[in-house]
Amino acid sequence: MSPVLFAGLIVAAIIAAGLAVIFLLLMIDRGSSHQRVQRRLLGVDQINAEFDQRPTGLLLNLLSGPGRVIDGLLDDDGESASLLAQAGWRSNVARATYYMAQALTPMILLLATFLLWLLGSERFHGPVILVFAFGAVALGLLGPRWVLRSRAARRMELIRAEVPQFIHILVLLFEAGLSTRQALASLVREGRGVLPVLGGEFELVMRQLDAGGDTGDVLRNMGKHLDISELSSVLGVIRQVERYGGEIREPLMESLHVLEERRSLELREKVNLLSGRMTVVMVGFFFPALLIFVAGPAFVSIIKALGEVN
Repeated sequence: MSPVLFAGLIVAAIIAAGLAVIFLLLMIDRGSSHQRVQRRLLGVDQINAEFDQRPTGLLLNLLSGPGRVIDGLLDDDGESASLLAQAGWRSNVARATYYMAQALTPMILLLATFLLWLLGSERFHGPVILVFAFGAVALGLLGPRWVLRSRAARRMELIRAEVPQFIHILVLLFEAGLSTRQALASLVREGRGVLPVLGGEFELVMRQLDAGGDTGDVLRNMGKHLDISELSSVLGVIRQVERYGGEIREPLMESLHVLEERRSLELREKVNLLSGRMTVVMVGFFFPALLIFVAGPAFVSIIKALGEVN
């Protein structure tokens, strides 16, 4: 066996072993049905503390240590914590998995580049392989953050789409005579089918309230982490009514009216942009075909007439 092939097999074995470890950790941490019931009954912090004490949690936290260091170097403003909250990755296993991916992805791509250099032809030697290695490291460092941003953006869009239904349900619950905590509890208990994503967020809010948290502070933190203007305005109305009292139906309906007007303007803007794009498509594809169909016979007749004259 040649040395190059032997080194390539070693690199491939290292990559396969790393992927196997990640897959094994994910399979172990899926948990049984009893653990999923405990997740619903116990708080997130207690679940995280129990996970940290298990061997799997200790191993996963150990592997995610370098990723935390790398993320600290890339993120000076603490954006990762907000993105993880917006993506719904609040548990320790989700955070540790992200940080582990932050550390392992550049290593795997760099090893793949090294394997390409060993088994590649002459064109992958010299400066070319250095460019490939730099690109692999850059992609490995920025790739997990791009995935996290994409996940957070998609989840924020889902929450933003659920805000009007959330306002309608709140108005019905408050008109039924429920307090703020009772309305939120009823929303979590019975509204998960209508508000699947936002209901999960309020489930965490109810856990914090049951643990003794202040309603205004908990709702303020929720609006700060999610950073959705429509939801923040509704939560601000709830905090104000919870603190000072007063009528809540009218402020909520005004917020809903403003939200609907804003969405109507956004839809009009999208329609205008779509009409412009369709105009470009029509000019680029439909208009030439229409010109050939209309002016083609006349042009062919002129060519034939000129040919007969000649």
